[in-house]
Amino acid sequence: MQHSIRKSEAEDVAAERKKQAVVEQVMVDQLSRAVISDPEQSTRADVCKEAHGLVGPGTAPMRVRKRTLHETKIRTESGLTENMLSNKLRFDSRIISRNGHDACRELIGFFFACDRSLTVYEFRQFGKNRTNVLPFIQKGVYQHQRGQRKGKAYDLSDFYIGANLTFRSADHNLPESVKQNPFLTLRVISIDEAAMDFLKHTSGKRCVLYFSKSSGILRETLSKRGVRVIMGLGKYFRQVDKNRNGFLSQAAFKEALKVFHLEVPEGDFESLWLILDDSKSDKVDYGEFTRAVIGEMNEYRKAFVRKAYMKLDFNKTGSVPMVDIRKCYCAKKHPLVLAGKATEEEITSSFLETLGESCSNPSEVSYAEFEDYYEGLSIGILDDDDFVNILRNPWGI
Repeated sequence: MQHSIRKSEAEDVAAERKKQAVVEQVMVDQLSRAVISDPEQSTRADVCKEAHGLVGPGTAPMRVRKRTLHETKIRTESGLTENMLSNKLRFDSRIISRNGHDACRELIGFFFACDRSLTVYEFRQFGKNRTNVLPFIQKGVYQHQRGQRKGKAYDLSDFYIGANLTFRSADHNLPESVKQNPFLTLRVISIDEAAMDFLKHTSGKRCVLYFSKSSGILRETLSKRGVRVIMGLGKYFRQVDKNRNGFLSQAAFKEALKVFHLEVPEGDFESLWLILDDSKSDKVDYGEFTRAVIGEMNEYRKAFVRKAYMKLDFNKTGSVPMVDIRKCYCAKKHPLVLAGKATEEEITSSFLETLGESCSNPSEVSYAEFEDYYEGLSIGILDDDDFVNILRNPWGI
């Protein structure tokens, strides 16, 4: 118990150090960009000379010439101060994706109250000692791309645990795996509550939360067979998806629900489709469809699922060999083993059999398949702590 407590405290300290490193990098980037890197720094005389071809031979163009603050004679319109940038809300987020490499990215975002802009940075770890902090979404004022608030700029009320932030993929320099979807959706998984309280107090405005409610139509039906049905659905969708782009047609979804005896009333299905297919392309991301019809585990639970998978997939390839799953899975503290009703080998074999049956490749487990397993398991477990213990015990997290 003492070892577990020390381990948990060490992890908390490491997580806080990561966030502090990101905060420092954001401040450096934004202050540098506002003052040193602003194109308005060029002195008027130099610009005029270059425009009229009066610059002496061998002199580098202004765009590549080294400039310092001493050469600046123009007050920039975008100048930001440290005090202005300090009024910010920090939040952690994740990409809603079935790709393990993308789903496990460590993203930390900031919403700046001074101009209602936001930015998202990615913390990356290379080995034990080398780290890097890079912009994922550049600082700017962004609007909702989907849902009831489409077209409206983000404000303080849009940030709460479980909120979705949507961006057009084409507008950002994103990894190719993310750009396959026309919209990037980030899920807020935690926020700085102290900063939120301070900003709400200073803004003098009442913060209104817009919670997205999943329909939960089939949760009672799935309470007894959730794991096999959800994993089976995932496998079925991946087999039908010939283009491997994560999108399927309306007809394909209807057929899948019929195959797994999950019929949804026609009126409910049509209403749901109108909401999901807002681009009118007759294709919808099947991960998004599953979440809308069945619902999904809360962010507290999902954080532990991601933590367990990241421990297995330490190279962040998006898949884990089944042999590694067997090596790492420990059934010693399983309730049936403790009660003497089953052996460790029987529990391990049962787990691997259930997991392997629904994997596209029986020799490895993708992040999507791993998440599907615990998504189905989560349906029948009401208490968050019980669910977390089911993850802690076998994976040692």
